[in-house]
Amino acid sequence: MTGFLASVASLDEMEAARLGGADIVDLKEPARGALGAWSHDDLRRAVAAWTAWRGPRPLLSATIGDQPMTPGIVREAAEAVASTGVPIVKLGVFADGDPLACFAALEPLAARRRLIAVFFGDLAPDLALLEHVAAAGFHGAMLDTADKAAGGLRRHLGQPELSAFVNRARTLGLLTGLAGSLTIEDIAPLASLGPDYLGFRGALCVGGRTGRVDPAAIRNVRATLEESRRAA
Repeated sequence: MTGFLASVASLDEMEAARLGGADIVDLKEPARGALGAWSHDDLRRAVAAWTAWRGPRPLLSATIGDQPMTPGIVREAAEAVASTGVPIVKLGVFADGDPLACFAALEPLAARRRLIAVFFGDLAPDLALLEHVAAAGFHGAMLDTADKAAGGLRRHLGQPELSAFVNRARTLGLLTGLAGSLTIEDIAPLASLGPDYLGFRGALCVGGRTGRVDPAAIRNVRATLEESRRAA
C-alpha cells in the first residue's frame, strides 16, 4: 500500500501533516533548494515535538541540504542531521563529484540510521547506482526533481522508467518513494506502480511549495491516495 509523505517547513506544518494523515513527516526547507535543510536547533525541537506526540505517529525524516557529492562534506552533513535524533536522513545524489565514495563513507551511519538516497529525475539519474546504495546499507531510495520550475517528475520520466526504478529498488530490498512537484492528478498513475510512498509539498500549499501548508489540501491528498488504494 502506497503511503503519503508530506514535506513541511515548520513545527506548525508538522502538526498539520500529522493531523491530516501523513505517513511520513519530512522536514525540508523549500526556500533553500531541492533538499533544503532545517537548522539543527529546529530539528531538535521537531524531534522533541514528534517524541511527545501521543498514540500512533507518522515516521519522521529530514534532509541534509543540497550538498556536493564529496565524501567528507556529505558524511559530515548527514552525521550532523542524525545527531539531532531524526530517525530517517535523506541525501541527494547529484551529478557532480563521486557518489560511490559518498555511499562508502556513509556505511557506518547507515548501520545506525535509516538513510534514503534521493535521485533526481530531471538530472539524468544513473539508476545503476541503486546497487551501490543497497550495498552501502541504505534503507531506501527516492526519485524527485531538482528544478521545481521545470515541471513535475512525470514530465521528465515516463511510466516505464518510473516502474523500472520502483521494481529495481524493491528487488534490492530498498524502500521506494516518488516525489517531485506531484499533483492530485499524479496520484493514481504513480500509485499504480506500487511505490512505498508518494511525496508532496507544493500540492499541500497555498501559493506553491514555498507557501503555507493548507490542512484542506493535506486531507485532499490523503483522500485521493486512499481512493487510489481502493481502486487498486
